[in-house]
Amino acid sequence: MAISEIETHDLTTAAALEEKSKLRRHFGRFDIFFFLICAIVGVDTLGQVAASGAQGFLWLVFLGIFFFIPYGLLVAELGSTFPEEGGPYIWTRMAWGRRAAGFNAIFFWFSNPVWIGATLAILAIAAIQTYFFQFDDGSVWFYVIGLIYIWFSVLSAVLSFGIGKWIPTVGAWCRIALVILFGTTTLIYASQNGVHFPSAGDWTPTWPAFIALVPLLFYNLVGFEQPSSAGDEMKDAKKDVPFTVIRAMIASILLYGLPILAIICVLPADQIKGNGVSAFLDAVDTTFSVWGGAQDILIKAAVVMFILAVVSSASTWLMGADRAQAIACIDGTGPLWLGRFSARFGTPVNVNITSGVISTLVFIAAALISQGSAATAFNVMLGVVLLFTTLSYILIFPALIKLRKTHANFERPYKIPGGMVGVWICGGLTTFWSVFASLVGIFPGLGDGGLLNDADLPEGVSRGEYTMIALVAIVVTLVVGAVFYRIAAPTRANMVVDPELIHTSV
Repeated sequence: MAISEIETHDLTTAAALEEKSKLRRHFGRFDIFFFLICAIVGVDTLGQVAASGAQGFLWLVFLGIFFFIPYGLLVAELGSTFPEEGGPYIWTRMAWGRRAAGFNAIFFWFSNPVWIGATLAILAIAAIQTYFFQFDDGSVWFYVIGLIYIWFSVLSAVLSFGIGKWIPTVGAWCRIALVILFGTTTLIYASQNGVHFPSAGDWTPTWPAFIALVPLLFYNLVGFEQPSSAGDEMKDAKKDVPFTVIRAMIASILLYGLPILAIICVLPADQIKGNGVSAFLDAVDTTFSVWGGAQDILIKAAVVMFILAVVSSASTWLMGADRAQAIACIDGTGPLWLGRFSARFGTPVNVNITSGVISTLVFIAAALISQGSAATAFNVMLGVVLLFTTLSYILIFPALIKLRKTHANFERPYKIPGGMVGVWICGGLTTFWSVFASLVGIFPGLGDGGLLNDADLPEGVSRGEYTMIALVAIVVTLVVGAVFYRIAAPTRANMVVDPELIHTSV
């Protein structure tokens, strides 16, 4: 008798079982916690939020309550109930089917190598240029440092979790040390120069600030599901995922909120919006004057921690998103070779290398296309591709609601409080914000003084041009998904029972 489409949602492939037999359980509770800190707390955007002044902090708190907390609770339940390698891909496959999950996995994966090549590599280069030694954009040193950054990140993802997990651990400690050092310095700076607390009017919510900040803040706050992409490499996912998610939620709020609040309350507005590599490092440069003769050494120490934090962000997202894409491929929605795991390292080396190649090509293109209409179109395309992660959550988040109904007989080590009401609140809020952030990202100026405000578009591009580039980027990615799915037909032809999804009565 033929297997129905609903039943195939819970099946796997013979290829997936073969490849997952190469995995080893290296991922303990504290490893997961540090991994989460690196995935969520991106120091590269702290300055951008702080540069928005009181509005930046106001909307950060707002989304922290109405998005970040429900999001953490959602992942705590899904990650502990369905702790299989591939995390978000598995959840969407079980909820919406293999085809939808396969398309979604490409969106979830593809934005990461683009982000690394076009944003993080350039940021690391700029920090070195500004604070260590001078070299011209486009020089040999420019490309050498950028390529070292990209391929070090790839290498850390290739190494087994027993080794590679130390990169996020070091990155998390760098974030913590950087926040402590910066916080201490700002207190001393405030005692000497006074506090520049924003006026009451600055705290009044405005719609233009809201729609400008929501996509950025949403992108900053996602990442809870990344460790679950390595579910079969966790020592005890059922216990450790809820434990670490709740604690990482608290730590991330502090690591984001305290530096931003310190910047906007201590520095005058005209000193926040600098022209350096980021407003955060500009704030470091200003406040560290309190250290006198030790200023230069401490600034360099802070910049080193900043760069290591940026490196660990790339490594963490590659480890997570690449695993999700690899599982999608060996599960029958992409080329089988792309999902192969190394018997030596237990990592998806082929997709790791592919991510490195994509990052390298994007980095070189970003360096070469620096002006004119081609640069404008390229930058718009990059912005849209970076939104692919946001788009992917539109299917990931509501999977919580669907799986509570269709897989109610699964053991749930952690359940969102409030029964189905709590599930609908968490699933509904997170899905709403993912849809809203995606719409604002694709249609800048949405609702700002009218239906669409062209003043919010990137400089040098018309509304029609922007929309065309955005839609083309999305359509091309969907075409790639269709090709991947067709190529994977032989893998899907050999479906087997997934031993990790045997129903357990509760």
